[in-house]
This record gives sequence, C-alpha cells and structure tokens, in this order.
Amino acid sequence: MTPKKIFPPDLFYGILLIACTLFYAARFVDFSIPPFEDAAMLMRYAQHLAQGQGIVWNIGGHPVDGATDFLFMVLSAAFIKMGWTVSQAVRGIGLASHLLTVLIVYWANRRIHESNIAFAFLSGLYLAVGTGLSYVAAYFGTPFFALAAASTWTLGLLLIKQERPRFGLTLAFALSALVTGLIRPEGVILASLMLLSVVLLRGLKNSFSIIAVFGTVFLVLGGAYFLWRWNYFGYPLPNPFYKKGDHGLHWDSLVHSLLNSLRLCLPVAIIFVLGFRSQEKTRLTLAYLLPILGFAVAFMLISDEMNYGARFQYAILPIALLSWTPLVRGFNFSWLGQVQVRERRAYVIALIAVCLSLVCYSWFQNCFLTSHQQTCTTAYERDGRYEMGKLLADYRGKGYVIATTEAGLLPYYSGWDAVDTWGLNDPFIVHNGGLTVEYLDEYKPQIIMFHDYYSPLVPPKLTEANLAQKWFSMTILMKEYAESHGYVLAAVFGDSPYDTHYYYVRPDFADSRRLVEQISTMKNYYYPTTGKKSINYAVYSQP
Repeated sequence: MTPKKIFPPDLFYGILLIACTLFYAARFVDFSIPPFEDAAMLMRYAQHLAQGQGIVWNIGGHPVDGATDFLFMVLSAAFIKMGWTVSQAVRGIGLASHLLTVLIVYWANRRIHESNIAFAFLSGLYLAVGTGLSYVAAYFGTPFFALAAASTWTLGLLLIKQERPRFGLTLAFALSALVTGLIRPEGVILASLMLLSVVLLRGLKNSFSIIAVFGTVFLVLGGAYFLWRWNYFGYPLPNPFYKKGDHGLHWDSLVHSLLNSLRLCLPVAIIFVLGFRSQEKTRLTLAYLLPILGFAVAFMLISDEMNYGARFQYAILPIALLSWTPLVRGFNFSWLGQVQVRERRAYVIALIAVCLSLVCYSWFQNCFLTSHQQTCTTAYERDGRYEMGKLLADYRGKGYVIATTEAGLLPYYSGWDAVDTWGLNDPFIVHNGGLTVEYLDEYKPQIIMFHDYYSPLVPPKLTEANLAQKWFSMTILMKEYAESHGYVLAAVFGDSPYDTHYYYVRPDFADSRRLVEQISTMKNYYYPTTGKKSINYAVYSQP
C-alpha cells in the first residue's frame, strides 16, 4: 500500500519560493530609500483621495488623472483610509502582488502546463529575484499591474486548455482583463491581445461565447467607467498620455521597448526560438508571442520618459514565464540514461550551473534600473529634492505655491500646492501647448524651481535649435519670468555646472527672507544622479 503524502510537494515548493523571495528582499533590496521621483506623484494623489479631497493634484483644484495607475492609486487610498501610512500602503500592495505573481507562475506551470517541478520552480525563482522588488522599494505600482496581467493570462491559458470552459471561468477571464485595464490604460491593449491569442488557439467557432462575455464586460462595466472618468476628469485618457503621446509615433520608444523586453526575457526568448522547430509548435509559439510582442510594440505610442527599470514592459515577464514550458515539451533526454555515471553527473552539474546562471542573470537586471545607477544594490542615490521637500514642509498650510519641473518629491513631501510646469499633472499646460507667463501669473508661485543643463558658470545658449527643444524653452521661460519679477536666486545646486537645480524665491511674502537663507545655506542637498553633495553655483551669478 502506497503511503499517503503528508506534505504535498507543490505546497512545499510554493512555501520555499515565498521564503526565497522574502530572504532576497531582506538581504539584497534596500527599503530605506525614499520614493523615486516619479513614484511620489502617485503617492500625492493617493493621499489626497484618502483625505476625501478627490483625485486632485492640488487640494481644492479640479480633478486630474496624473497618477496613470488608477486602480492601484484607489486601492492605496483605501488602505491609507484604514490607517496605514502612504508608504505602508504603496509598498504593502506591491510586495503582496509580487509574492502572489511568483506563486501564480509556479502554480500555472505545474497545474496548467503539467511541467516538472524543476522548470516551474526555476520560473518562479527567476521572477522572484528580478526587478519586481526594486519597483516595490521605489514605491511603484508595477508589481500590481504585473499581478493582474499574470492572472488574466493564467485564466486565458485555462480557457485554451478546456474544450468546454464553464461560464464562471469565461467571466473571470473577462473581469480580470477589465481589472488589468483599470490599473493602467495600456492594460486594455494587453488584455485584448490575450483574448486574440485565446481565439487563435481555440478557433473562432469555439470562442464565440468567450468573445461575447469579454465584449459585454468591457462594453457595460468598462464603458460605464470610461464615461465616468471622462465626466469626472474632463478627458478620456490620463493626463500624462497626452503629454507623452505627443507628435505621433515614437520610433525611439519602440526600439527601447523591444530592447527592454528582450533584456528582461532573454532566456525565455531563446526558448521561443526553439518553438519554431515544428509546425505544431509554431502555431503555439506565435499565439504565446502575440501578447508579449504586441504589448512591447504598443509603446511606440508614447515617449519612453519615466520608464524606471523598464517598468512599462515588466508585465511581459510573468507572461513569458507562464508560456515557455509547453514549447520545450517533446525534447528527448533519455540519452542521459545511456551514458556513464561520471558523465551523467557532469551533465547534471552543468545543468544546475546553467539554472543558477539564469537566476543570476535575472538578479543582474537590477543593475540597470536607472541610466545613472552606480551599484546593483542601490538604484538611485540620495536626493536633495527629498531633503528640500521636508524643509518646505515646515511651511505647509500657508497657501504657498511652488512651480517646478520636478513634480515628485518636492510637492509630495512639502505638501505645497504645485504647478507641474512640464504638464504631467496639469491639464491646462498639456492641452494648451505648454507653460505660459500668463499661467504663472495666475499662481504667482512663492518658489520657482527647475532642472536643466546650465548654470551661472555655464550660461544657457539661446540658439534657435536649443529653444526648439520644449524642456529648454520651458526652463528659459521660468528663468526669465523669475528674473523679470524680482525673484531672488537662492540656489543653483549641482555637482557640476552642466547639470543643476535652480531655486528662485519670490521676495514679497512673509517667509521669503527665511526661505532664501535656508535654501541658500542648505548643506545636505545631494545631487540625485551621483549622490554627491551639491555646490551652490548661485554664488557665481552676476549681482
């Protein structure tokens, strides 16, 4: 009589994966860092929503969807409302999402594809030590979107496998797809590509009910949400999409997206190439490739700015890890049993070395999160904008306004009303061609702050070619506005005169003199690209 298994192997390896992930998080991920600049924008929205102010950039202002990760922002606000801090809510959701996605990758490979434990465990471990936890540390909602994408694709794989799927499964696939689209708008594209893959493998005739349910859910529930958001925000798409989607197709973004996708999924990409070895596998390979490659190509619609650690393409990774094991099914390894023991051991050791190399490769992706990253353990350096935001927080509640190109850490930690002069969080600037003097006059900001690549030692060159660049012309407008309105140049921080942060302070309000003194004498303004203490180049400006 066969003894009953007391501890199912899949449960054991699932727990082991979670343990490995948590150990990796504790040992190799730096959770002491402040939010990455762009992540702080969403935290500001979530905080305002939790406070009952609505989805607004400035309290009392018109609603604006600058957060992009809509459902992640709403869920974060819900946890904040229950008493969690903003940091706990954002990172807690991210960490839980990452752990669940790791388990889904293991479970789907084992239960849907009937893969062996080694392949399934390796897939989960590859995801566990990748860039997911680095997004959590930087306060991004990327793992939450990846969880939704992985859940939707898992349900899609079940639909492909079952000849007559139950209505509940079909509905679950459609609802999960909708959630994916509610988290980020490009989730609609990804979910639609998954539906197309399901149809390709099942055949159109056997997919009518799936298409009908999917279409109904998106038309009724998705349509209701779309009409609500259009009415609430005044525009159908998130504000950053209008800014980043300007000027038609972005071919450089396409190249970056494809390279990011290949870098994240390189080992799996090699397996996909092997999938073309037979006609039967080719059809399966093309269907599995469709959501991966199609989603990567879709990013040609927007600019690549703010793409921290290839986070825009990260959702492709769990999909790829959920798709590769059926492509290697059929390989014959029986020859291993015919070789001598010593030779077999060598092959086994070599295979283990390859697996460890793949895991190391996944971990190595954490070395490329930012263009100026100096170590694999720290994605970005100490940031003076964080310290400045905390300094300005002493003046919150006084109705002060900061106009800034750096709309993350400064507005979030200061709590000041803010004009995002680049327009990611400002519908007027996006839909009216950019920042104007008249718009600055409406706010009369107490502080004007911007980042550009000049200083009093290296003055800006006002050539026609330079002024044609939108960022440069915007900062020149801010600089000229400040100087023509008598603002005091308190600081030009940088560790090089070729890359600086300007701080101008308006001279005619109660705290102006004190703010000029505090900003100009600030000693702990670390420049974000190097982590070095900045020099205040304002002392070299003309009197």
